Amino acid sequence: MITVFRRLLETWVARGFFLIMVLAFVSWGVGDVIRLIGTSTWVAKVGGQTIEGMQLQEAYQRDMAQVTRNLPSGQEPTQDMRNGAARDALQRLITQAALSQELQRLHVVSPDPAVRETVLNMPTFRGPNGQFDRQMFEAVLRNNGLNEQRFLDMARGELAQRQLLGAVSAGAATPETLLRPLYQGQFEKRSADMVEFPIAAAPEPPAPTEADLQRWYDNHPDRYSAPEYRRIKAIELSPQALAKDIPISDAELQAAYEQRKAQYVKPARRSVEVISVADEGKARSLADTWRGGADWAAMQKAAQDGGGSAIALDDATEREIPDPELARAVFAAAPDTVTGPDKGALGWHIVRVTKATAGSAPGFADVKDTLRDELLAAKAADLVYDRANKVDNVLGSGVSLDEMPGDLGLIGVAGTLDAGGNTPDGTPAPVPGAAELKAALIKGAFEAQKGDPPRLVEVQTPSTGGSAYYALSVEDVTPPAVKPYDVVKEQVEADWMRDWQRHAQEQAAAKLLAAVKGGQSLADAAAVAGVAVRRTPLVTRGAGAEGMPQQLEQPLFALKQGEPTMVETGDGFIVAVPAEIVEADPKADPAGYGQMRQAVARSVGTDLAGVFADALRVRAAPRINQPVLDNVTGQQQ
Repeated sequence: MITVFRRLLETWVARGFFLIMVLAFVSWGVGDVIRLIGTSTWVAKVGGQTIEGMQLQEAYQRDMAQVTRNLPSGQEPTQDMRNGAARDALQRLITQAALSQELQRLHVVSPDPAVRETVLNMPTFRGPNGQFDRQMFEAVLRNNGLNEQRFLDMARGELAQRQLLGAVSAGAATPETLLRPLYQGQFEKRSADMVEFPIAAAPEPPAPTEADLQRWYDNHPDRYSAPEYRRIKAIELSPQALAKDIPISDAELQAAYEQRKAQYVKPARRSVEVISVADEGKARSLADTWRGGADWAAMQKAAQDGGGSAIALDDATEREIPDPELARAVFAAAPDTVTGPDKGALGWHIVRVTKATAGSAPGFADVKDTLRDELLAAKAADLVYDRANKVDNVLGSGVSLDEMPGDLGLIGVAGTLDAGGNTPDGTPAPVPGAAELKAALIKGAFEAQKGDPPRLVEVQTPSTGGSAYYALSVEDVTPPAVKPYDVVKEQVEADWMRDWQRHAQEQAAAKLLAAVKGGQSLADAAAVAGVAVRRTPLVTRGAGAEGMPQQLEQPLFALKQGEPTMVETGDGFIVAVPAEIVEADPKADPAGYGQMRQAVARSVGTDLAGVFADALRVRAAPRINQPVLDNVTGQQQ
């Protein structure tokens, strides 16, 4: 047979066939290369810089991971969400490219020591002891799909951009014509004279006729409808259920403690008020003023007038204070005592420690129980994925929930409930597990159809720091229906009576409102109506206070002096007029006025930086390759 094949291969027919095959493969290969050469891979061009589709893909995937985490369990992002995330990521990359070009034009650079210091001081990378943790640094980068060099390049670029945008926003000022109205609107105080008409105080209604009740019942069927109920069977698999069967020895606990000892160390912290000036003489004068009894607001102004600065730090560790000399002075100072001046790297400092929290280094016995819980949670989280795969395989083979193996750590659930998770008697259904798991199971019960085979569903459970699983089948469905009149007659009568009383109080309040609008004072109109007037406490916008109905707060600040209003509360009606209007005086609150000035200046500075970045982006005239952008989001195939 082999000899025959060899002879056939030596014929011109065979040689011609193979020549055709070779030419075809060569043609296809060249065609692929030609098509590849003709395919654009850039998604945008900004000035002389090209943004490749792969760059956008990385940024888009990070954004979509965040979008997905924010969605309810089991919900997939829509195409509109994907398109929006891609557009936002692309605009961010374009802005960064435009800023990068401006930085090059201005020769703005970020030195290596500055980049290193910035990274070391990022809170995200600090371990439990408050210091930079290399393992945490690598874990955060890994979770965000970044390598170290890529992150350092990003940090370098961000630091340079911060220098540029900081210079743009540094000149932001707060116009007095803008600041004063904002301050007065925020801190103006008002009280009201009001008359309450609670439904419970309404006169007794006449006895309703059968026709009255029947008409009310017919007009409000939604109040007397039983919801849809579903009888389900379900299984749950969670780390918490598995943890109770996992043994942890004392030797394991001791070894874990030695590995994580630094995790339990809490550094000392201090809250401190710091005044810094360049001149020693001014520093000594400010220190004397402070020791003489001046408060912090006065010292802030005095420091500013003296060409210095005044800042307050809350619960700072020694490492978090940028000036080492200042840090040593702060942690050496006695609480509630003005200390200094002392020379530091940035000038002369005067400090007053307002709160001191001692550090701690608990021993093994102190953290043993906590450590056991952590190890159990970690082991259970590892075990739950293995068990989930086994459960999924068993369900996939067609086994019913009643026939599931008993050695997988499953919890069985069965019963009848509505979409709100309540049983027919109105009590919450006893579904075990984390709140997120319970909510997902109930939602899944009303999305499934009767007779659908059970499938395993994973649920993220942030409250327990992990995930859990469930599978369910719908046994029966009871559709919603209006309850018979005879069954709900007592409830119908109670609802009718309350509505009659509500309407009566609404009429009484409206009559009083009309009298005040007609020219009577609230006190006179209330005396005629036989009701009492009560004054609320003074409140600012949105602050609230005991004795001030929440429903009255917003309308109160829209009224003129003497102008009445009527609002409905949860249990009645209120007629009110402004009683006292206290205008906010910036001179009486220099500290609060200064804080608002700083807040508005920061907001204006942020807006300036944004406008500047937008202008750079427009000047760069970016070109967008729409087909590549669509491919990133999967809109084109």
